[in-house]
Amino acid sequence: MKQFFLTLLGVFAGLILFVIVVPLMLIVIAASASSKPSTPSNAVLELDLRAGLTDQAPSNPFASFGGSGLSVVQVVDALAQAEKDAQVKVLLIRLPESGMTPAAADEVRQAVRRFRAAGKPVIAHSQGFMPVGAVMSSYMVGASASELWMQNTANFQATGFSADEVFLGRAFERYGVRPEFEQRYEYKNAVNIYNQSDFTEPHREAMRAWMTSIYDSALANAAQDRKTTPAALKAVIEAGPYSAAQALERKLIDKIGQVEEAEAEAKRRAGRGSDIVEISDYISARGERAGSGRHAIAIVGGEGAIMTGSGQSADPFGAGSAIRSDDTAEAIYDAIEDKDVKAIVLRVSSPGGSPEASEQILAAVRAAKAAGKPVVVSMGAYAASGGYWISSEANEIVAQPSTLTGSIGVFGGKFVLADALGRFGVDMRGLSVGGDYSDAFSPGQAWTPDQRRAFAASMDRTYDEFITRVATGRRLPPARVREIARGRVWTGAQAKALGLVDHLGGLEEAIGRARALANIPENESVRFKRYPKALSPFEALSEAFGVQSEAARALVMLGGVMNDPTAQATMRQIQADRARGQGATVLADQPF
Repeated sequence: MKQFFLTLLGVFAGLILFVIVVPLMLIVIAASASSKPSTPSNAVLELDLRAGLTDQAPSNPFASFGGSGLSVVQVVDALAQAEKDAQVKVLLIRLPESGMTPAAADEVRQAVRRFRAAGKPVIAHSQGFMPVGAVMSSYMVGASASELWMQNTANFQATGFSADEVFLGRAFERYGVRPEFEQRYEYKNAVNIYNQSDFTEPHREAMRAWMTSIYDSALANAAQDRKTTPAALKAVIEAGPYSAAQALERKLIDKIGQVEEAEAEAKRRAGRGSDIVEISDYISARGERAGSGRHAIAIVGGEGAIMTGSGQSADPFGAGSAIRSDDTAEAIYDAIEDKDVKAIVLRVSSPGGSPEASEQILAAVRAAKAAGKPVVVSMGAYAASGGYWISSEANEIVAQPSTLTGSIGVFGGKFVLADALGRFGVDMRGLSVGGDYSDAFSPGQAWTPDQRRAFAASMDRTYDEFITRVATGRRLPPARVREIARGRVWTGAQAKALGLVDHLGGLEEAIGRARALANIPENESVRFKRYPKALSPFEALSEAFGVQSEAARALVMLGGVMNDPTAQATMRQIQADRARGQGATVLADQPF
């Protein structure tokens, strides 16, 4: 009976989803697709960064519901089109009060500078810079504008770069949770949050080093754009915080005013009859940059944790992304088989994941090189651990100065929960058959000495394999790789000095390197082909719920009919007539 009610509940939930939720979402999508906005002749393009940016646009069409829906790659692509668009006259940027992801800020700044180099002004407006995280990255983007405005009541509190880490060691000890992990090696700091109560010295050293690198890079970029020296800007900033008036006096900003005043100034500069166009609407109207020409460059995207298998997130409407090894490898093989594709740009933004999944993707990279198609990796916010594994044997690697990369190391383990559960009267007991290692990952008991030795040996093998791939791909002696590996995270600027990265820059620079490696002349236009292909709404539903896309389409159409006011009125009339014994003859009179 219990199973019957659970099944009934599941069926009911599915009906609600297909009959009400999904049709409404598809109606929104259809409406937005059928009414693509046109760009006015004198347009002010507005880029609002306050809701944050992902690195890449999700392939799931429902993933952007509830979020800003903007990605770094989309912003770069849109500004590249806008700088050549005669209808776009001015760019207006709304800056976040807190910090931006440093690598995303680097890439947006570079796109803004290219926009300005086309002779078009940029106005940035801030409602304050709070002392939170990498707030200097937000200021760096603002400093790249032609004019940086700040609201009169706002405060300039960007005085450095801060980061906090939560350590659970004492809490786990108090409540009887025993973390059992192996790490390779002392800089592989992900384990420390489970078994420490403070920074270890290697953890502190590595974090302070990459934070300093990011801070110094942001200062240098902002100083260049504000036409001062890094030392002078650093002295002024670190003496803060300041009011808006004080920031203006110290030439940290250019004007004080409300955002409406900044908008009015942007429209004035754009010319008579100007109007503001949100960048999301501009992207919708223009579409992705396709390029032209007989040769193509493939852009293969991957964002999130690296996992085996295929498919999207278990939540069909979730914004979470993952790099699925089957999908990403297949995308690279598709690009290999396309005769028009002469080179591949692999965009990677990942903190790592499964070594097996990473190796599957790296094998596809090797296949592309063997087929004579050079591969250039463009690193986003981070390409660490497994993210660096899949990048290691590319022809060239391009990273932002503040990309977090490297972390050439491995860790793994389990939590032993038996004591913790026992405190609540819950007893965990296990049984196993087979070898001694069969219950090695049981949460009910600690490792035996033999199990720990066996697991440690597997960690050593994975670490050695990682070292080998980096040494091969980067053409470095294995001893040198071991020296700079040990699980340590580096910034892109540091990684370039160490030989782990070839060039500093973003997607545009990676495309340029791919063009050069494929021997495509600079004066020859190229097309862009993107992989994996974005899913249609029906394909997304098909994948999420295990039905054919045709069935999903039929169910959604049924849901649309059931939500139609005329259909609802008819059903009510049928029910009323049935109650009076008249049957369904009323159907002939209803305007379906």
